[in-house]
Amino acid sequence: MKKVLIVDDDARNIFALVAVLRSKGYECLTATGMSDAFVLLEKEPAIAILLLDMMMPDIDGYQAIAILRNDERYRSLPIVAVTAQAMLGDKERCLEAGADAYISKPIDTDELFKTVKTFVE
Repeated sequence: MKKVLIVDDDARNIFALVAVLRSKGYECLTATGMSDAFVLLEKEPAIAILLLDMMMPDIDGYQAIAILRNDERYRSLPIVAVTAQAMLGDKERCLEAGADAYISKPIDTDELFKTVKTFVE
């Protein structure tokens, strides 16, 4: 089973993403911040993809991507930026920061499945 790590500081977003992804057979791990996410990444080397909220307190998605991309172990980990920021240029900013893909909130479940499948199937 493919493991998806979901990092979002809003429990409602986590709940919705987990429900949708589990319905398609994905195993979901969750964290409400990057401190917990880094611990999960250490403990669970089989994580296939990271769905990362870009706007979080402590460490935001842009900082998190920079940290992950500078770590040999996570350089090739697919990272999908998930954000409510849907202004002109936000997608490009996320991709330039090192995300592999971008999905805006509210989540289009078809787009979510297509994106996840691109990286983990």
